[in-house]
Amino acid sequence: MVTDDLDVCAVLTGENIEKIRAALKDLKPVHRMTHGRLSFLDHPASGQAMENLYLKTDAGVVDVLSSVLGVGEFARLRAEAVEIDLFGRRVAVMSLRDLIVAKEACGREKDLLTAKELRAIEAKQAQRK
Repeated sequence: MVTDDLDVCAVLTGENIEKIRAALKDLKPVHRMTHGRLSFLDHPASGQAMENLYLKTDAGVVDVLSSVLGVGEFARLRAEAVEIDLFGRRVAVMSLRDLIVAKEACGREKDLLTAKELRAIEAKQAQRK
């Protein structure tokens, strides 16, 4: 299943929010959940922590979550993450098992269908081992 957004899990301290701002600055990020589309470059105030960020950028939608339903917070996800090469960088991505758990926890029809497909992929991977 292809989606049209990027989901990121992070500890959203004031310091980390500033790092995210710097990374997204050229993409003109705005908050999706506010009327008037407040600029993420100005809101929240510098140094303020948050729980979740729902952003729209020139490159698409980016959601930054402090936890993932069914799985847990950043430290838990990071502990089971798989490292891959992406655009010349080494990045940590959610494990297949955690992604299945998260999709099932959402409970929406499309997520349950995706979880079923992911379980089939997981079974094929297990057969190869």
